[in-house]
Amino acid sequence: MSPVPDRTADALHPVRAELLRAAHADAEALLARTEQETAALLDRARAEARAVLDKAHRQGEADGADAARDLLVRARRKARSRTLAARRESYAELRREVTARVRALRRTDGYADLLERLDDRARALLGPDAEVTEHPEGGVVARAPGKVADLSLPALAGRALDRLGGEVRTLWET
Repeated sequence: MSPVPDRTADALHPVRAELLRAAHADAEALLARTEQETAALLDRARAEARAVLDKAHRQGEADGADAARDLLVRARRKARSRTLAARRESYAELRREVTARVRALRRTDGYADLLERLDDRARALLGPDAEVTEHPEGGVVARAPGKVADLSLPALAGRALDRLGGEVRTLWET
């Protein structure tokens, strides 16, 4: 008997919830560090801008105001670039952590049952004659003429993160 398609997702729901909780905590810590670095960078840029502005007042108000604005614009761009880089790094770390935690399922007592459910799901997708093999990193990969079903643990973790879509962005928004 093949499981209902949502059973695999239901079985992974507690794992997904824990991974999301851990990811939130990791992302919040990384974001806090990034915000501190960004604030320090902006403080330095503002200090430099004030110095340029003071000098500009002595050299001519118009020239100084332009220079200060340019410096602030560059500082804001640099801060934004660093923030985006930190977000990319955080997302990559989240993806690595989720994959590692899902791979750890292989060492649990319920892994044999999960493997059986994934095998059933693969056969439901590709037919009873599909060739199903265990993936080296956990889970299964099934093949039938002209079709492949990748139900490996890394692929399932990646698809779960992809389905989160915009929810992942909330890790960086306060």
